[in-house]
Amino acid sequence: TAKPIGIVDGIDMGLTGEVRRVDIEGVRLRLDDGDLVLVSPLGYSPTGEIFNLTLEEVATQVAVRLSAHKLIFLMETEGVRNGRRQLLTELSTREAEALLARHAKLPPDVLLYLPCALRACDNGVKRAHLISRHRDGALLLELFTRDGVGTMVAAAPLAHLRSATIDDVGGILSIIEPLEAEGVLVRRSRERLEMEIERFVVAEHDGAIVGCAALYAFPEERAGELAALAVTPDFRRGGHGEALLHEIEQRAKKLKLARLFVLTTRTSGWFLERGFVESDPSRLPAQKRDLYNWQRRSLVYEKKLI
Repeated sequence: TAKPIGIVDGIDMGLTGEVRRVDIEGVRLRLDDGDLVLVSPLGYSPTGEIFNLTLEEVATQVAVRLSAHKLIFLMETEGVRNGRRQLLTELSTREAEALLARHAKLPPDVLLYLPCALRACDNGVKRAHLISRHRDGALLLELFTRDGVGTMVAAAPLAHLRSATIDDVGGILSIIEPLEAEGVLVRRSRERLEMEIERFVVAEHDGAIVGCAALYAFPEERAGELAALAVTPDFRRGGHGEALLHEIEQRAKKLKLARLFVLTTRTSGWFLERGFVESDPSRLPAQKRDLYNWQRRSLVYEKKLI
């Protein structure tokens, strides 16, 4: 059903209305029967009046009241672009709000659909997608490829860091085992990883683990080891490595550690660019120094924390 918008800024909107109620039970029954439900942008008042509704509002209200997993808008443009004309494949609602607040030059359809995507995600819809109606296969490409071809909006950022749990062991192994096979990382058994899981931090993207790192503290010598820092290949340009390093540094500072060290054979340049300096095995904590593998000849780098 619908209700009249009424008078807005002194203008009587006549038979233009807004959604009052959606027959969700009827929609669910049809969906459960395998039917495709088409919802008209016409609404009826309890007194029999017919109101014109905007299609974007109808779609948003139906998605919210269905608690839909996804709401998809087909637009004239490919999605939302930033000031440098780069396609933004992911936006949190906070980022989208900021974009709308500062960009008056957004295309008209983005200004129309992005606020609807925001309202939907703020009211329980898990994802909203803005994609071009002109691209062949756009729907499949958006839903079934990693980067998609449009803009996906979600209530919370898709990428975040958190402490690892025992349930993450399989995901961590899938990241570090290829690097262990190449000799980049030292091998860890599943049993050892399970015993040391509380030392790990994982980077998660849309529910999948895409990176990890571990902190081994040596409080007597106020030192910490950064270990098993790895990011899956598809996400190595997304800043996850830097985020994991920063998180490990913050955790080390909370433990009152004065320096962080890392042993590496292949990635010395990456650490030098991030404030580490070359050190020597003799600078390692005694317990770690006794276990140093002279055949592997890992380079030692350290970074002052305080």
